[in-house]
Amino acid sequence: MMGTPVWTSIATTLQGEIGAGHYRPGDKLPTEAALAARFGVNRHTVRRALSDMAERGLVRARRGAGVFVTATPTDYPIGRRVRFHQNIRASGRLPEKRVLRVETRPADPLEAAALGLAPGAAVVVYEGLSLANGTALGHFVSTFPAEHLPGLAAALAEVTSVTEALRRCGVDDYLRAETRVSAERASPTQALHLGVREGDPLLRTEALNVTPEGLRIERGLTWFAGDRVTLSLAND
Repeated sequence: MMGTPVWTSIATTLQGEIGAGHYRPGDKLPTEAALAARFGVNRHTVRRALSDMAERGLVRARRGAGVFVTATPTDYPIGRRVRFHQNIRASGRLPEKRVLRVETRPADPLEAAALGLAPGAAVVVYEGLSLANGTALGHFVSTFPAEHLPGLAAALAEVTSVTEALRRCGVDDYLRAETRVSAERASPTQALHLGVREGDPLLRTEALNVTPEGLRIERGLTWFAGDRVTLSLAND
């Protein structure tokens, strides 16, 4: 069995150090010669690792000056009152959502079970990308019970915020009842959406949101680019 390429291991190590704050945005990384000596490889191998990191937007090379850090993973708290725009603004970045589709269709068995619906009941599906400063952080698919939220599809066609769309349907507050986190590999479509390579690691979250009265109103699936987001549990 073939092992992990050395350049990939170097890129992963440097990425982890950037995420830990060893190198901050604007900081210059050690020279190729210094990194080659550190990892015991030639400069070509180091250059391949840095090129990969540059392709993913983590670093940027400046001719004659060196390689500089451009981004650190966004800290994304997961709490009872999760609001994408709030989270991203709190990190000092500009939030944005890009809509891929809004449609009404019959629920599949997993959706029906999660939302407490009869098999085949109508659901509103909202799919899109979550971005910060123009960079895609996650690919999401949210499913809502159509019978409890009349007018939701029309609202989502006008606003990208789930919170605002729900408010227009009479839901002024909602809570995260549960969240499951797992790891997956990026599919070809997800790689295209998120600007990563096929097979790159993603963090998958499956969440169930409810009203304060306990009505199940959203099953949310999100696949976060593993090198751009740090998920943290928040007690709110």
